[in-house]
Amino acid sequence: MQWEKLKPPEPDDPLCCCECDIYRWDQLPPRGSRSAVLDALIDHLEISMIPVLLLLPLLLQVAALHYLLGIVVLTALPSLVLWYYYSTHRKKRRTLFFLTLSLYSLFYMYYLFITEIVPRGDVSHLQVCTVTSGMVLTIVLLIVTKRGPGFVAPVASLHETHTNREQGGNGTTQSAASCAATSAKKSPNTKWNKCALCNVMRPPRAGHCRTCQRCVYRLDHHCIWINSCVGQANHRSFVVTLAVFVLTSLYGIGLVLSSLCPRQHLVTALFYCPAVYSHTALCFTCAWFSSIVTTGLLYLLVVQLLNISFNVTERESLLALRNKTGRSRLRGLVIDTGQHSRLLLHL
Repeated sequence: MQWEKLKPPEPDDPLCCCECDIYRWDQLPPRGSRSAVLDALIDHLEISMIPVLLLLPLLLQVAALHYLLGIVVLTALPSLVLWYYYSTHRKKRRTLFFLTLSLYSLFYMYYLFITEIVPRGDVSHLQVCTVTSGMVLTIVLLIVTKRGPGFVAPVASLHETHTNREQGGNGTTQSAASCAATSAKKSPNTKWNKCALCNVMRPPRAGHCRTCQRCVYRLDHHCIWINSCVGQANHRSFVVTLAVFVLTSLYGIGLVLSSLCPRQHLVTALFYCPAVYSHTALCFTCAWFSSIVTTGLLYLLVVQLLNISFNVTERESLLALRNKTGRSRLRGLVIDTGQHSRLLLHL
């Protein structure tokens, strides 16, 4: 507890996925006093897999009983996730809760698709293979993304590694971290600065993550859904993972609604599907759940693509908002910092 008070301020401390958008539109909710019982409950919930594995199927089963229960559960579920996030985020430590929730949701939706929708005979083998391939590709890309964001190593360690690879003669590939350090050193205008928390020299656009306790090259943000930072080494794979997941999810939702409500248009089927609660209510509820998740990830993907088009990271956008040095574009979807922006989109 004392260390939290004595830690030097970190002006570029990145926020997590959920907190980024709140800083775009509003301020964080004020910290209220909590009882010791509630704090103890949150600490026990850090055994992250158990609540997800038990509560998610149970809540979806309850939501499938009646459409009013579905409205209540599907409205309360995101609120519960946000409550848990804000209750644990102050501790600045990694948790498997959100990664478990995302992976379990993915596998549970796929399980219901295979066991409930495919036996109805409305989905062809090619369509099943397409959904399966999209899910497998999403998992593979997630594994690639979690290999690491490109942590900043001490200068002496980077120099030693680079020297050894040069002496080896066949070191044709370098990590993203060593490549960034080498290119930054070659530039005469590069100004390195020392991190106040981990005491390493870091190049411009690198930032310190309090959750990972490391500095990251071209830090974008710490993503709670993959339990890892997004930086120079894994930013591309992170965006591709989002794109593949969103496309696969939209395609799967379309197949489910076409099977459950064949006489309805795909868009209107989510809001009006006669007699669906008499036979296949669970699949219909899961289609709604998937639609909510996909909408959130689609928004995140759009923001990421806009940031890339302006050559700005989420961390730099938040710093510009805090310091009031950036210009809001597209009604807050992207922040033009004016420092690294190439302004590929003149809007």
